[in-house]
Amino acid sequence: MILPILTYPNKVLREPTEPVVFPLSKEIKKLTKDMIETVRKADGIGLAAPQVGKSVKLIIVNLEKNGVPLVALYNPKILSKGFKKVDIEEGCLSLPGIFGMVRRPKKVTIQAQNSEGEVIKFTDEGWVSRVVQHETDHTNGKLIIDLIKKYTQGEQIVKDWKKEKLL
Repeated sequence: MILPILTYPNKVLREPTEPVVFPLSKEIKKLTKDMIETVRKADGIGLAAPQVGKSVKLIIVNLEKNGVPLVALYNPKILSKGFKKVDIEEGCLSLPGIFGMVRRPKKVTIQAQNSEGEVIKFTDEGWVSRVVQHETDHTNGKLIIDLIKKYTQGEQIVKDWKKEKLL
């Protein structure tokens, strides 16, 4: 089932999330399946549970178009960050029309659990690194509007939110 994607200023996007408990409940299994359908339909490269109104630590990384198998990561966390940082333009399904340059570490080591609850740990310095950082931020209530140094599109939207005290 395609889920509606929440957009800012929906408060769920700023709430802390709870860890996913194993074994996975029927609800979490269904949420995972629905999130996969939703991110594919939205043509997104990642989706976090808060973006569909669920305050749990679950992210989907969808880089199939880049030849990387789609993966659901439960309880993801960044264990370490490389020294080198890169500026890349980012957008977000929950912030339509807003794009900007975000500086993030190029290389990160990530720990998460797979659907069986097994702990997986890996290091990446490509698109997986970038998407996991962005989506993990969502599970911590952080959005790209907190990180953008230079807007490439949508700066006026953010200025209006500030005037309305939504930021």
